[in-house]
Amino acid sequence: MTRGGAAGRYDESDVRVRPGKGTRPRSKRRPEHADARAAMVVGVDRGRWTCAPDDEPHIRVVAMRARELGRTPVVVGDQVDLVGDTTGADDTLARIVRVAERTSVLRRTADDTDPYERVVVANASHLIIVTALADPTPRTGFVDRCLVAAYAGGLTPVLCLTKADLVDDGGAAFAGEYTELDLPIVVTRSDEDPAALREIVTGRVSALIGHSGVGKSTLVNVLVPDAERSVGVVSGVGKGRHTSTSAVALALPGDEGWVVDTPGIRSFGLAHISPDDVVAAFGDLAAAVENCPRGCSHLGPPADPECALDPLVESGALSAGRLAALRRVLTALRTPAWEV
Repeated sequence: MTRGGAAGRYDESDVRVRPGKGTRPRSKRRPEHADARAAMVVGVDRGRWTCAPDDEPHIRVVAMRARELGRTPVVVGDQVDLVGDTTGADDTLARIVRVAERTSVLRRTADDTDPYERVVVANASHLIIVTALADPTPRTGFVDRCLVAAYAGGLTPVLCLTKADLVDDGGAAFAGEYTELDLPIVVTRSDEDPAALREIVTGRVSALIGHSGVGKSTLVNVLVPDAERSVGVVSGVGKGRHTSTSAVALALPGDEGWVVDTPGIRSFGLAHISPDDVVAAFGDLAAAVENCPRGCSHLGPPADPECALDPLVESGALSAGRLAALRRVLTALRTPAWEV
């Protein structure tokens, strides 16, 4: 081999040696960020998050996800820690360095066959299911699927019946469908202030969901008078716009809680939920279904002749009406989303 020098001579000094990587191990330590500022995520748009600091909930801080979080999902309602510029001034950017453990999650899938779960809202204590009593006609199927999502996600469902002034019975018949579930029910009229609903949402984080035309936007605008301006602030986070598929958290007057508007959710895919997830939300029934055979749908005969819930009715420990109401909700797991 000839390397430099005269032909036929080999000069070791001409050999190029690639430098090694060294023996010092790469550190896996991450900054502790002891000075991080706690905040709640109130909007998401194109890789940017709008956050409201816990100590100054009236300001809005735009943040990006820190590299050490990788692809950790961050959604509206998440409690996060921020570092960097958290003043909320124009053209400033903070970093989300931690995401706290969630106390509840409202999940959905694109349809009932999609295995990919999408967390819509985190840490909401209540799910307000807004349903019109007329124009459009109320549908128990949609309500039942929302109940399933709430029970499985750890949220307290509340049925909000709107436009009671358009029906003769004030909503009594439809509300009666859910009496046995011990479900909080509020009824609103177009010509009255929703005082009962206002009392429920005050002091907590509540997510509102409903079909188009049921009056949800009207309720949001009454509860949060500057809702349109607030959405405008959030929509500018990534120089994009607030789309119909994203949730937005709106502060109640006086920072007395949050209303999370979910305008893009029309139905829930329930591929990620099992019957046991639903029954687990009923304290008086969760222990009983442990005696059911594996794979029991808890719908009773003929599909599940050995379901442990039926003997409870026979013994008087469970009312037949409550079991029937529960099974109607469980039926939502077998009803295609497009049919509700």
